[in-house]
Amino acid sequence: MAVMPLLRTRRDAAFASAAADVGAGEGLDPLLGAATFGERLRHLLADMQADPRLSRVNRIAAALYEPATDLVKTFVHASDGPDPVGSLSMRLSAFPGMVEAARTGLPLVVDDLTVGGGGAAVTLGLAQRGYRARCVMPVLNNGTLFGFLFYNSFQAGAFSRAALAALRPHNRVAALMIVHELSLLRTVLAAVRTVRNISVHRDEETGGHLDRMSRYAQIIARRVAPMHGRSDEFVEYLFHYAPLHDVGKVAVPDSILRKPGRLTAEEFAVMQTHVVKGLEIVATIQRDLGFARLPHGDLLRNVVGCHHEARDGSGYPFGLKGDAIPLEGRITTVADVFDALTSTRPYKAAWSNADALAFIKDNAGNRFDPDCVAALVDQFDAVEEVQRRFADGAAAD
Repeated sequence: MAVMPLLRTRRDAAFASAAADVGAGEGLDPLLGAATFGERLRHLLADMQADPRLSRVNRIAAALYEPATDLVKTFVHASDGPDPVGSLSMRLSAFPGMVEAARTGLPLVVDDLTVGGGGAAVTLGLAQRGYRARCVMPVLNNGTLFGFLFYNSFQAGAFSRAALAALRPHNRVAALMIVHELSLLRTVLAAVRTVRNISVHRDEETGGHLDRMSRYAQIIARRVAPMHGRSDEFVEYLFHYAPLHDVGKVAVPDSILRKPGRLTAEEFAVMQTHVVKGLEIVATIQRDLGFARLPHGDLLRNVVGCHHEARDGSGYPFGLKGDAIPLEGRITTVADVFDALTSTRPYKAAWSNADALAFIKDNAGNRFDPDCVAALVDQFDAVEEVQRRFADGAAAD
C-alpha cells in the first residue's frame, strides 16, 4: 500500500474511533468529506449542540502554535454568530494560564469572562458579543504542542464537570482534526521542499529568503484577506505554501540559474519556464504520492503558477490582469519582490528598505496590487522585525 493512502486510512480509523466515543455515527461522513477545516469544525459544533449536555456551547475556535516565534495564531472558528475575535497573533508566553495548560494537558476554564480570564483583547471581544464562559484545551501530540481549541458559551458557568466530561470525546475529534491536518500539510511540504532544497543549493535563494518572504506574505495576507472574504485558514496555508513558489527552478540549467550577470533574452525565456515546471512538479507530487485531497491545493498551485503575473498583464506565464490574478499570487508577488530587492544576490547588492519600498510603491497599480502594497507599507514595523529575526545566517529565536 502506498504511504499516503496508508496515512489516510489511519486518519480515518482514528476519526472513526473518536466518533464512536462521541456517538456521532452518521455525523462522521461530513467530518471526513468536508473540503476545509472550517467546514469540519462547523459540522462538529452542530454535532455537539445535539447533545443536551453541550447544548450551551455556542462556539469552537482553533488556534495554531508556531514554535519558531512563540506565536499562537487564530486559524478557524465555528460559532452561532459573527466572529467575535477576528484575526489575532499573540505570544504564548504572555498568557501563563495557557502555558500551564500546554504543560499539563489540562483544560483552562473561565466561568465568567466579565469577571476575569486574561487576554484582554480576546476577552473583551468575546464579552462584547455576549459570551460569558470559556474553556481552553491544548492540542498535544507526542509531547508536541500543535495549538489550542477554545470553546465558548453565552452562559456563565457552562463548563461544569459534567459538561467537560461530555466535551472530552468531541475535543478528541477536534484535536485529531488539527494534528492530522497539520501532519498532512507537513508531509506535503517535506516532499516539495525536498525538491526545492536541491534548487536552494544551486541558486541564490537562501533559507532566510524563504523564511522572510513567507512571513511578509503572512503580514500582507492578514490585512487584505478580510477585504476578500478570506479567513485565517487562507492566511495560514499561504504562510506555509509561499516558500514553495520557485520550486520549478530545479529544472533550470545551472548556466542560467547561477549566471552572475544579466540574462540574455533567450536565457530569460528559459528562466521563465520555471513557473510551468513548478506546476508540473506539484501536480506530479499530488498524483504520485496520493495528495489529491491536499488541503487548499488550489492555493499552492496559484502561489507557484501566479507569482510572476503583473496587474497590468505584463507578467508571465499566463499574462493575467488585475483581479484575474488570484489573491494569493498577488500577495506572494509583493512579498517575494520586496525580499529579493533587499537581499544580496551574485548579480547585485542589496537595496535599502527605503529604495525597495519606493520601487514597489511606484509600481503599485501596474505591476503590483495596490492593497497588497499598502498592507506591506502600513505594517513595516512587523516587516523590520522579520528582517531582524530571520536575517541570512541568523538562527530564529
